[in-house]
Amino acid sequence: PEIRFPKDVASADYWVRHVRDAVRFADDVRRLQDEGVTRFLEIGPDGVLTAMVRELDDGTVAATLRRQRAEVESLFTGIGRLFASGVRVDWEAVLGGRGARRVDLPTYPFERQSFWLESGRGLETADHPLLDAAVAVAGADQVVLTGRLSVGSQPWLADHVIAGAVLFPGTGFVELAVRAGDEVGCGRVDELTIEAPLVLPERGAMAVQVVVGSDDGSGRRPVEVYSRGEDDHHQPWARHAAGTLAAGAGGTAESVTQWPPSGAEPVEVSGLYGELAEAGVSYGPAFQGLASAWRRGDEVFAEVVLAGEAGRFGLHPALLDAALHAIPLLSDDERVILPFSWAGVTLHASGANVLRVRLVSTGQDQVSLDAVDGAGAPVVSVESLSLRELSAPSLARVDSL
Repeated sequence: PEIRFPKDVASADYWVRHVRDAVRFADDVRRLQDEGVTRFLEIGPDGVLTAMVRELDDGTVAATLRRQRAEVESLFTGIGRLFASGVRVDWEAVLGGRGARRVDLPTYPFERQSFWLESGRGLETADHPLLDAAVAVAGADQVVLTGRLSVGSQPWLADHVIAGAVLFPGTGFVELAVRAGDEVGCGRVDELTIEAPLVLPERGAMAVQVVVGSDDGSGRRPVEVYSRGEDDHHQPWARHAAGTLAAGAGGTAESVTQWPPSGAEPVEVSGLYGELAEAGVSYGPAFQGLASAWRRGDEVFAEVVLAGEAGRFGLHPALLDAALHAIPLLSDDERVILPFSWAGVTLHASGANVLRVRLVSTGQDQVSLDAVDGAGAPVVSVESLSLRELSAPSLARVDSL
């Protein structure tokens, strides 16, 4: 194959411009599309560009290496994806001398159905899309909720890509904490801090535990979220989030009768998701819920819509996540900031598929949030949400988020 470089990538001038000027990556991808290119292979240390191309192209996109994954496995996964899309691969050159041989495959497609064992005795059904069961620990004032996360069984999760990796959204941790609070009679998430990202694999699943500790005597209980590979039975659990649940439902929420509010000026949001993708934050269709926005001083108002059904979620993580996409409109700051620590979260109603959101800047990288449904009835309140910048190094290392 012929690889053409329309730019002089061997010149010093090119690399000076590459560092100093805007990298028009999307323009280059569209030029390749115009020339009929439908398959892309990223040759580099991770899959950051792969995720960005997926935002722009429906063709086959693959990476040769993935951070924190075996190099040979990552390479063959990428090549295999291209091979399955029709790219010719010289397998003799790749596998010659290794004892590999061709095998016949069935002439019919695989049935992609899962048959999971039902919960055993002593477990109560959690009645939640992300959680399977809840159990009260014997001899302790403690409750553990268990579940599994997989882009196979929950495909909407694959639309949340940060720095080339599929991450469980921060709003998902909030949803798990709210459900855990319901289990023990706590109607408020006093605080919840995301300590480490939960990276979801392309295949397989992550087992999840939400652990609620004992009441401290004032109606407050600690809550923690852990995960490990579904088949990694002998590996330690990794803690991703920790916080406190509290009894009661927090402050009184107000209904909204006028929308958009008077004095709020419309803000253009049509190019927002493309700009975020170029910065390493790639939202697929399930998370692209920001429909319109308005600004009034230190306030931003936004309308967000859920692409699918709310189902049995208290508040679908993709819908709440989309509400946060309006935060950059509060300032002219070009940094990419992500949710880090939540305080004073109260869910007033469940089942919403539309939110009308009010965001207020309360300090440096800190906002409050109030949201109502399409009829103006309160849905969720967040007294304080602290944000953390997605720095350049974290684009290559998701564990720095």
